[in-house]
Amino acid sequence: MSNNTHALAEFLAALRYDDLPKAVVERSEDLFLDWLGSALASKGQHPIPLFERYARRMGPSAGRCQVLVSGERSSAYFAALVNAASSHLVEQDDLHNSSVLHPATVVFPAALAAAQDLGKSGRELILAAVAGYEAGIRIGEFLGRSHYRIFHTTATVGTLAAAVAVGKLLDFNQAQFINLLGTAGTQAAGLWEFLRDAADSKQLHTAKAAADGLLAAYLTDDGLTGAQNILEGEQGMAAGMSSDADPKYLVDRLGSRWALSETSFKFHASCRHTHPAADALLTLMQREALSAEQIAHVTTRVHQGAIDVLGRVTVPQSVHQAKFSMGTVLGLIAVYGKAGLNEFHAFALSDPRIAAFRDKVSMQLDAEVDGAYPQRWLGRVEVRTVDGRHLTGAIDEPKGDPGNSLSRDELEDKFRRLLAFSGAATADEAGVLIERVWRLREAADVSRLI
Repeated sequence: MSNNTHALAEFLAALRYDDLPKAVVERSEDLFLDWLGSALASKGQHPIPLFERYARRMGPSAGRCQVLVSGERSSAYFAALVNAASSHLVEQDDLHNSSVLHPATVVFPAALAAAQDLGKSGRELILAAVAGYEAGIRIGEFLGRSHYRIFHTTATVGTLAAAVAVGKLLDFNQAQFINLLGTAGTQAAGLWEFLRDAADSKQLHTAKAAADGLLAAYLTDDGLTGAQNILEGEQGMAAGMSSDADPKYLVDRLGSRWALSETSFKFHASCRHTHPAADALLTLMQREALSAEQIAHVTTRVHQGAIDVLGRVTVPQSVHQAKFSMGTVLGLIAVYGKAGLNEFHAFALSDPRIAAFRDKVSMQLDAEVDGAYPQRWLGRVEVRTVDGRHLTGAIDEPKGDPGNSLSRDELEDKFRRLLAFSGAATADEAGVLIERVWRLREAADVSRLI
């Protein structure tokens, strides 16, 4: 067995709530609120009702666990399935830079569903989430950049992150965590090809990751065994899914580096690869007092990962696909000064000014930007104006990054805007939810938290 996998499992088994620094606990509550807002913002939006109907058809008519967008109760498996799909639709859920993983959308659905099923406390939910983040982020870093080019890391690694969170709620020992990783890892799947077709697979990816991670944990708890070296084995995940895997990341500063605290919040309602350029363009336009009509062309200088993901979308066919169009995102920034949910749904596909601006935008691989990625996501843009000027804009930390993070006031504002967008809750109800999340660590039982 790999010493790295063994050491990771040993850390996960030994981790206790009292080991968590206060800042990590508080950050967990921040991330939970951000995730909850993303999940509720998708209420009624395609394709989430499809997942709801599937859960009603296949699952129990009642249960201990809440489907957030409907308020209905179901089993842990189907609550995790629907909640993970719903929290990855509006592109407002968190991202960890160096692993290129969206941890919240897979960890929290599985952990909350299992915590409700098992009658766990807020502290136990927080501990489970931290375990899921710490394991998932390190496994994502281990699989490297080559993995992300073909595989949607949140789908693949997300299955293991979700499984670890539930395994922690079940108080797994080291041997159980190794079996759990094996059973979760053999289910890991999710390919980027869907982006070319504006398909709905991205929500299926997170739904399956959370639900299959929970499945792996419950089966492991009942005695199912899994591969003992699923990460580094000759026919394991790295062998089949990566050409640049680096095992050292699996154990990187366990217990001293809290990777959860490195996670970024999303400010714009779009793919995170668009955010650095969006912030750089907005900064430049404000500095130069430029309007969209004064811009003849924008060259975004980007990392290869941005080209791999965003380059698949030319003329977006759906609102969700528009969030993966660099030209559309920058068009909304240039014309409306923001790229939020309202702007995407009202203007991204229908405003001719956005389409015209989209055609003015190109992406170009930049050695500095690519060299910094994925640890840092630099924003660099070059603008040619109608009157012949050549201007440049640059930012080193997009809004929402750990060094340029959202305050709790900003997170509350974002949460209220997300719920208002979908009508999932009134302003007063949103305020109650916020207060409950800020006291998550005090909750004796999360069954009726929401």
